[in-house]
Amino acid sequence: MRKLYFLVPGTHGTFACGGLWAELKTLNLAQQICSADVVTYRQREPDKLFLDDLLKQQNLDDVIFVISWGFEVAKLAARLEKYHVVYHAHSAGYKFRLPASVPIITVSRNTMGYWGQQAPNSLIYYLPNQISNEFQNLHLKRDIDVLVQARKSSEYLMQILIPELHKKCNVFVVNSYVEDLPGLFNRAKIYLYDSAEYWAQAGVSEGFGLQPMEALACGCQVFSSVNGGLSDYLDPGFNCHKIAGYSKEFDIQRILKVLTSPINVTLPEQFFAEYRYENIIKRFQVILSELNEFFDCKIQQPQNIPDLTKLRLAKLLTQSTYTKVRKKYFRG
Repeated sequence: MRKLYFLVPGTHGTFACGGLWAELKTLNLAQQICSADVVTYRQREPDKLFLDDLLKQQNLDDVIFVISWGFEVAKLAARLEKYHVVYHAHSAGYKFRLPASVPIITVSRNTMGYWGQQAPNSLIYYLPNQISNEFQNLHLKRDIDVLVQARKSSEYLMQILIPELHKKCNVFVVNSYVEDLPGLFNRAKIYLYDSAEYWAQAGVSEGFGLQPMEALACGCQVFSSVNGGLSDYLDPGFNCHKIAGYSKEFDIQRILKVLTSPINVTLPEQFFAEYRYENIIKRFQVILSELNEFFDCKIQQPQNIPDLTKLRLAKLLTQSTYTKVRKKYFRG
């Protein structure tokens, strides 16, 4: 198998975020299958490869560059046009297009559907984010009624709903990095997550939404938005509750009902099996095998399936309209 180079702008400082941690976790998974390393391209780091230096090498046919940093993907894809490149797609909606020579690995079926429409001639795969085994229900006494992380939370959640809930129950708001997130989820009865407003402002979708999944795995009852990748696994009324449901009063009523309910529904472990290490590593092996086969083919064969460009769409629409008018005329 070809070596994988996972491109990130940097691995710490201003680049530290959930997307970076998810990408580095995918790198760790890849290293269980083949040779893989991280490469930075904006921030030079003493113990990391730097893209400018790497591209000075003469022959890179035996490597695959994995790009993922949404707003920089189009520029990176153009720069690496003559190399083997894979796009690891988290969020959708960045409004760039990719050539069919760039396969796409998506972290959610929601994102896979987006790229299935935007890049119909590309190879597209589904590899969900991993939920670590440390996220599990420890069946401890839960001393937090309602848990919410301020980051990505809507104005409604933080400024309207939470102040009202503070009057009725024990609410814990997280404003900084949490060292032991599984432990915190195991202390909470309910977890609130409302990211639709955040991603609407960003102009792109929720890629996967790790926190609600991790909270569910730890036995929390989850009230969440169901935008983007969250719709992959959240099922309001069956494994979660929809947050921001019509009115503040109705939200409070439903949250208090769950808090006072003697029944604490715990999802079976098979629900999380799709997102655990064992399943993901098997999927990754299949995907990497197919990608290596594709890049062998790409070296020898040119692309010859017509792209679905705006010009071609206009031509197809004109042909379709002409055919309909012609049929109507001759029927008349």
